[in-house]
Amino acid sequence: MNAALLSPAVQKYIADNLHADVHKVMLGKSPFDGISARELAEQIDSKRRSEKKLPTWFVNEGIYYPPKLSIEQTSSETTAAYKARLLKGSHAIDLTGGFGVDSYYFSQATDHLIHVERNKDLSEIAKHNLQVLGRTNISFLTEDSLSFLERYPGRFDTIYVDPSRRVENKKVFLLEDTEPNVVSSLPLFFNMADRVVVKTSPMLDIQAGLKAFGGTTEELHVMSVKNDCKELLWVLSAGNTQEPRIICSVLGGEQMIEFVFTLSDERSEVISKYTTPMSYLYEPDVAVLKAGAFKTIAARFDLLKLDVNTHLYTSGTLKEAFPGKIFKIISSDSYSEFSRQKISGNFNIVSRNFPLSPDQLKKKHKLSDGGSDFLIFTRSNNQLVTVRAERTF
Repeated sequence: MNAALLSPAVQKYIADNLHADVHKVMLGKSPFDGISARELAEQIDSKRRSEKKLPTWFVNEGIYYPPKLSIEQTSSETTAAYKARLLKGSHAIDLTGGFGVDSYYFSQATDHLIHVERNKDLSEIAKHNLQVLGRTNISFLTEDSLSFLERYPGRFDTIYVDPSRRVENKKVFLLEDTEPNVVSSLPLFFNMADRVVVKTSPMLDIQAGLKAFGGTTEELHVMSVKNDCKELLWVLSAGNTQEPRIICSVLGGEQMIEFVFTLSDERSEVISKYTTPMSYLYEPDVAVLKAGAFKTIAARFDLLKLDVNTHLYTSGTLKEAFPGKIFKIISSDSYSEFSRQKISGNFNIVSRNFPLSPDQLKKKHKLSDGGSDFLIFTRSNNQLVTVRAERTF
């Protein structure tokens, strides 16, 4: 961490060149002693990347930015604020503190937080920034988090860990291969806290996660932002005896939507018949699809499913609280009938459980992107159909 980058003159230079070509800045000559052109370009690039993802950092003066990889890997403020809701008690620890975005929000949900980060530069940067942002109830440690836990004399109310899925510059996919190994570390975690929150990749298979955590899962939060599945958050307890609640959290709209179910709920539902599109068409948010609530979502909202492998639903009346996209159907035809009509124009093309991709459909039917209407190509009641619709929600 080069403290010279925090001088008023350098901070003004960064702000003035926020939209400059960072490659030209990097290849040019630095106007400041003790600061390289690469360092200036890095600060400009990382600050620019933070504008939407980290608005609190972006608008405050005196913020020191890490390399862009840390910005790309860090939580957004939206997801960090959500995770803070999962903390309980007055004393918590973030075992993988990183740039400190999660810790900023965690510190607002607990009386005292410990931020642990073994990368010395990143730890210094997080400490500086969180002090700039007025967080006074965080202690910062630069060391291995497991070593610290093993010798710590007390206990925590909540332990949070976001294990690295890149080990020795290689991507890993199994929980047992992450760093730290959260599966083998569970006995240590539960010896130090009653509540453990683990963040994993949204690509992790849910059944594999439940098996790895061995019945300790109280809740699984499947979090999406603007229909992009961002994180799986596992709330663990050594004394858990209940079936896990799966909470699909849809963020990014005017208000958060939650859909809660259990795997037993899903298994108990039976869909005995499928139907053709009615007045409204529904596509569940990616969080609901990731969680696998294919039958439960239909039962809760009194919807009919189009086909066994088509995760689209329909109804005659509008279900406004549905967690996902809602379309008002303009027309619905068999695909063969649509092909005979030779419709042209600009449409938003959607293909779901259909043999042709959007690009193939556009080429075959001479369709262009754009406009307000959607053409949804799918399978309904074991037949290929085309639905023309407008987005309602």
